[in-house]
Amino acid sequence: MKVIILAGGFGTRMSEYTELIPKPMVNIGGNPMLWHIMKTYAASNYKDFYIACGYKAEYVKNYFLNYSALQADFSVDFSDGSVTSHQSNVSEDWKVTLVDTGLETMTGGRVKRMKNYIGTDDTFLLTYGDGLSNIDIKKLVEFHKKHNKMVTVSAVRPSARFGELDIDNQGTVTSFKEKPQLDQGWVNGGYFVVNSKFFDLIDGDSIMLEREPLEAAAKMGELMAYKHDDFWQCMDTKRDHEMLERMWNEGLAPWKI
Repeated sequence: MKVIILAGGFGTRMSEYTELIPKPMVNIGGNPMLWHIMKTYAASNYKDFYIACGYKAEYVKNYFLNYSALQADFSVDFSDGSVTSHQSNVSEDWKVTLVDTGLETMTGGRVKRMKNYIGTDDTFLLTYGDGLSNIDIKKLVEFHKKHNKMVTVSAVRPSARFGELDIDNQGTVTSFKEKPQLDQGWVNGGYFVVNSKFFDLIDGDSIMLEREPLEAAAKMGELMAYKHDDFWQCMDTKRDHEMLERMWNEGLAPWKI
């Protein structure tokens, strides 16, 4: 099953980093966010990746083009320009296809542009390039196969940004939870499983995935939610990045493979 990762947005809320590089290429623990997401899929043996690039696409392309070389020991003979590789430290056996889906294209449009790479008879996996989770991809796929609908979206409960207070009518705080996972409400956490018929619900580049196509699938009764009631965290801001970096460095990263 092929995996599409959306990695083309401008990442304007993280301008401290994204003036120079696209958001999915911001490092956590010395490797790009995109690499961490791919590790999650590869752990369940989904290793055929299709990266939908846009903003600073050349940065993403250069990273993967030079990935093997930069992981290896090698010698350069300046007399003739030859390069001899001695030992490669690459452990990944991934296949990665980089597709420039346009600078101004919206998320739905980027998915549509991947149609020729996915085919019309295949089910595929889809996610954003800025969210980390310890979701079990195998169980997600099993859930999708059982209900036989067009789309499965992973539903998650994000952590609150501030401490949660329970207050009674007299103003007494009856409980305090420091940045807990929200007890109420589910949100779109990415990590989709999608039947290729979904391409027909996307008209063109200006369409947002989260608007017309997913709303249409829901109205058709073709959208199902896989509830992931465990770790999930997006990287929308510098603060989010600093938290994820700290978790990794302190050995507290639930998504680590």
